[in-house]
Amino acid sequence: MTLLIVGATGTLGRQIARRALDEGYKVRCLVRSSRRAAFLKEWGAELVIGNLCDPSTLAPALEGVTAIIDAATARATDALSIKKVDWDGQVALIQAAVAAKVERFIFFSILGAENYPNVPLMEIKRCTELFLAESGLNYTILRPAGFMQGLIGQFAIPTLEGQPVWMTGESSPIAYMDTQDVAKFAVKALSVPETHNRSFPVVGNRAWSGREIINYCELQSGKEAKTTNIPIGLIRVLRQTLRFFEWSWNSADRLAFTEVLATGKPLAADMQEVYQIFGIEPKEIGTLEAYLQEYFSRILRKLKELDYEKNKQKEVQAAKQKKKKMMY
Repeated sequence: MTLLIVGATGTLGRQIARRALDEGYKVRCLVRSSRRAAFLKEWGAELVIGNLCDPSTLAPALEGVTAIIDAATARATDALSIKKVDWDGQVALIQAAVAAKVERFIFFSILGAENYPNVPLMEIKRCTELFLAESGLNYTILRPAGFMQGLIGQFAIPTLEGQPVWMTGESSPIAYMDTQDVAKFAVKALSVPETHNRSFPVVGNRAWSGREIINYCELQSGKEAKTTNIPIGLIRVLRQTLRFFEWSWNSADRLAFTEVLATGKPLAADMQEVYQIFGIEPKEIGTLEAYLQEYFSRILRKLKELDYEKNKQKEVQAAKQKKKKMMY
């Protein structure tokens, strides 16, 4: 099987590539820049230059491809809009996959996308799900709620550095999952017939509120977080302002996601049936507690080592100064 991974340089995509290579798949990655994707080539993946937003590059990339795992999405910093990447680009990829007679198509959506028609990314994901289901491809749709990796920059680092941790009041709890574990489900779907033409939630064992995550970061770091609450109303005004400028549309559309968090409804799902179908044991899936414990343990150990080296250098400098004074 030749597997094409789209979005392989992203937080999730790189974990899927790593997992697929480890399991012996022949992996090809669609990338916009070979330089940025050099690490994928070092791992053993084949790189093919292409772009979702340039349909003419897709047919060559799909030659000989048996299956696609599509983890691509627009970043807030991208010059291209969410619509351009997550709708136009995805439609082009699905159409190209149909033309190339690709046997399997694994697509990443978002949990609960159908419930938020006024949130651009959620609505686009819902529409893409429908388009994929009607394409005739043998598909599987996976619906994560949030990735643990994003919590480091949002909560852990600001807590350690004494920087503000931004909050939106009582936001919806989210069942985060490590991208390494999400990758397990994506790659496993390739070999499990029961996943054909079905959609599945892929979420953590419990939903965490922002306040609970902050409390846990404080416990692990031994520091008190400086939280700053931002009123939802202010975010809505900011979003409307950003919509006036084309270059900031992505940021505005990302801010719309706060409407999801403002509902207070947990982004979580029962995973019991999913584990059974995929043949994955719940104990194989990491918890948020273990993820943050490992991060803080590693960082605090490194900080102690740096402090030790710093103090050692001070002692050496002090000894040199003392010796110099004795000479005179």
